[in-house]
Amino acid sequence: MKCVIGIDLGSTTTKAVILDEDAEIIGRGITNSRSNYELASAVARAEALADARFRLVSRNVAGELDQAALDRLSRAFRLEQTLGQLDRLHELIQEEVHSNGLGELKGAASETVKSIMRAIELEERAHFGLENPPQRSSFFRDAVGSAYTRFAEDVADARGVTFDLLLGLYDKCIIRVENEPMELGFAELISKALERIEDPGPLAEAVSKAAATELEEAAMVGTGYGRATLPFPKEAIRSEILCHGLGAHAMFPDTRTVLDIGGQDTKAIQVDGAGIVTSFQMNDRFAAGCGRYLGYIADEMNMGLHELGPMAQKSTRCVKINSTCTVFAGAELRERLSLGEKREDILAGLHRAIILRAMSLLARSGGVDDQFTFTGGVANNPAAVQALRDLVDENYGERELNISPDSIYTGALGGALFAHRLAN
Repeated sequence: MKCVIGIDLGSTTTKAVILDEDAEIIGRGITNSRSNYELASAVARAEALADARFRLVSRNVAGELDQAALDRLSRAFRLEQTLGQLDRLHELIQEEVHSNGLGELKGAASETVKSIMRAIELEERAHFGLENPPQRSSFFRDAVGSAYTRFAEDVADARGVTFDLLLGLYDKCIIRVENEPMELGFAELISKALERIEDPGPLAEAVSKAAATELEEAAMVGTGYGRATLPFPKEAIRSEILCHGLGAHAMFPDTRTVLDIGGQDTKAIQVDGAGIVTSFQMNDRFAAGCGRYLGYIADEMNMGLHELGPMAQKSTRCVKINSTCTVFAGAELRERLSLGEKREDILAGLHRAIILRAMSLLARSGGVDDQFTFTGGVANNPAAVQALRDLVDENYGERELNISPDSIYTGALGGALFAHRLAN
């Protein structure tokens, strides 16, 4: 089966989208970039290929199973991936414990880490068993990091092992886990996942067919912040502006204005009826007002990035933020907290300040036309979306705002569409 791949190498996340011969999406993958773009590209591509095989499973059992059965298989697959990464994380932390000169604390630290990892594993298994599990981050770092912090706080100091020590061990090892390809491939993981499904019926045969299907990559196009670091030929590289414009048009054909807030930059783009860019403005000098800034705030508040938006939505009074520069953000954040301001009110102010910067770019690019599409990872942040709706309404009146659940893949989709053109 021939396919094409688009890869968006962002500063914080790398995304991959796979299209079939009819330019239909059959797979998506995402991973943290962590500045190693070549490895991030490989991991995102592998994730997209695994997702593509799930789509093939779905096609193979069309009409024989409901979506719930396929969703459960997908969740079982993710559980197997997570358990494998947890084992690797535990292994690396234990290696760090025994090589870090902890002296008498070595044994206590080893046992404490073991208890934390066991608690996380049990929580992951319980999460899989829920009929309607709550939404959470798709990133291993965020989901597991949040749990590790909670459990570490509960058991720290019990044997003289401090919370800072436990967190330091985690921080030293998590990037290595993220940047290592899974030891087991799709066939092995899906087989283990299938064992968790009671009475799999036609799933077993569909899985076998999907695992055996050869996916022939006819073309690949790279875009994004780190595109120039990969050994792509010149004709296989496209600018972020072009890819986001085309990707947004593919998702919402009536789109005329696109706002993309990524990890390192913000882009305001105007496109015509064919998805061709007619004007744009871009801020890439500073991380202020971008996803990386929000990540910095999350670290300062000891929260997961995915928790910021929901927390900000609890606000009853939006605090005015004077600076969205990462250099001064921590100091202002701590000052606001020391003055008794609530976290949710501070976060509401931060989100509004970020969107105000974006509104300035939109104005310089040509304003906000109807329809208007919001893309990038920040489009998944409900507080940012609400601030954008409010400010667009205040400045331009009512506009139809499009946000896809897969908005973070917009650039990669545009890249895949360019790859499709190369292959045909």
